[in-house]
Amino acid sequence: MKKKKWTLKDPPDKNSVLALADSLNISGVLAELLIQRGITNFFEAKKYFRPDIDSIHDPYLMSDMEKAASRAIKAITGNERICVYGDYDVDGTCSSSLMYQFLKELGANVCVHIPNRITEGYGLSFSGIDKIKDDKVDLIISVDCGITAVDEIDYANTFGIDTIICDHHQPKEKLPNAYAILDPLKPGCEYPFKYLSGAGVAFKLARAIADRFGKKEMVFKYLDLVALAAAADIVPITDENRVLVREGIDQINKNPRPGIKALIKSARMEPGNLSAGQIIFTIAPRINAVGRLGDANRAVDLFNAKTDEEAEVFAKVLESENLERRKIDEVTFSHALELVKDIDDFESNLGIVLHHESWHPGVVGIVASRLVEKFYRPSIMLTTIDGVAKGSARSIPGFNIYEAIEACKDLVVQFGGHKAAAGLEIEVDKIEEFRARFNEVLKGKLDSEDIVPEIKIDAKISLCDITPKFVRILDQFAPFGPGNMRPIFLAEDVKIIGNPRIVGTNHFVTTFCQNGDNKVYDAIGFNL
Repeated sequence: MKKKKWTLKDPPDKNSVLALADSLNISGVLAELLIQRGITNFFEAKKYFRPDIDSIHDPYLMSDMEKAASRAIKAITGNERICVYGDYDVDGTCSSSLMYQFLKELGANVCVHIPNRITEGYGLSFSGIDKIKDDKVDLIISVDCGITAVDEIDYANTFGIDTIICDHHQPKEKLPNAYAILDPLKPGCEYPFKYLSGAGVAFKLARAIADRFGKKEMVFKYLDLVALAAAADIVPITDENRVLVREGIDQINKNPRPGIKALIKSARMEPGNLSAGQIIFTIAPRINAVGRLGDANRAVDLFNAKTDEEAEVFAKVLESENLERRKIDEVTFSHALELVKDIDDFESNLGIVLHHESWHPGVVGIVASRLVEKFYRPSIMLTTIDGVAKGSARSIPGFNIYEAIEACKDLVVQFGGHKAAAGLEIEVDKIEEFRARFNEVLKGKLDSEDIVPEIKIDAKISLCDITPKFVRILDQFAPFGPGNMRPIFLAEDVKIIGNPRIVGTNHFVTTFCQNGDNKVYDAIGFNL
């Protein structure tokens, strides 16, 4: 087991803790957690615990929103052919379904194009635009992609096809010549919150259009898709993302659409008390699987299903593909571990770059994440497609892997993404040079301590503080995610009573006591 460093966060000012705890009638430990999250008074706490959908930002604060909404409305009312062009992951398929259903409800002449991961690759492509051109499309609305598609949008322009980009990824120096670009990260965009998911940006466009039609409330039915996308894409669960995800998960639990209901059923769960974590680890992989191994349009079809019976047919396909994906994933991960063993200078390097021409492109991102989990180093997995090495990069917390790849951009055919994850293409004969340069970049930004996993402890706690009221209030800190992580506590002077034992296959059961407390506590550690 890899060693970890434990870091206890600096406790807030005692007087501030006592004042907040008193005003909210909560324990000092819970008050500490709130202050760590920037919540210092009763009114901020009320907004945090009772997020209101009416508090989300006006979509027209986003640069180009006026142009985008007006162009979309012109296409809807003029019966122009609109193509929603998405991506093959959870965020992309949720965004595509959201925009398609919304436009359809307004009477638009609309279709969806999700690129094939293997034959078309990520985002807008020349071949994808050729298909759209043949379908007599007048307007492309790209969702969860498009911000780096400079040449591709120039190509679409030659056919008189306008493009509205709805993206949340990092732009490059040159922006595409699109009709309108919606991206909170776009230079000059003063939208107050920068970390929406792709579905979040699509939702903003939908809301802006709905406002013009006098149907502001109609977009809220799509918050389940926004929540699913945001949880799966690991965006910060702060500001309006917290509101959107909380409202969307509540919708999933109370009244799931047929497609999501069928997915929950196939995962052998029941709606009612699902968390963001359960969405990430059980629902999201099933959606991703169809895009990793084949046609992600099947995920969009699932979300668009109108009846439980129709949805269950698609859910079975997703379940089958996910089982197949897991088999390929295991084989690829085992092979990757063998290649890591063969790296002579592994200990001196701070990053991992692996390539094999036979790896399935649909699982390299998952395996890169597993390498990060095992070795705690920025990791890149590459396979070969049409003579070019293509793959995925995953980072460790706090390290911007997009910038590290950008520092090697003269060795890269193309790349895109954000600080935690990226996709890239490299000429096969440049891989070794890229590996060396990438590790040199890491050595300039990281040291050996940075590749030791860190457990960040939020607060010290006495076991007797963990009461039903404490747990009930702690539950209201959800949804958890980046920027609002599930708290980690430290209990000191804890001793084992009696003999620990193993139950099931490898679950650890024991009884604790804590000095100064005459109570005993039964405990279980799963997979320990």
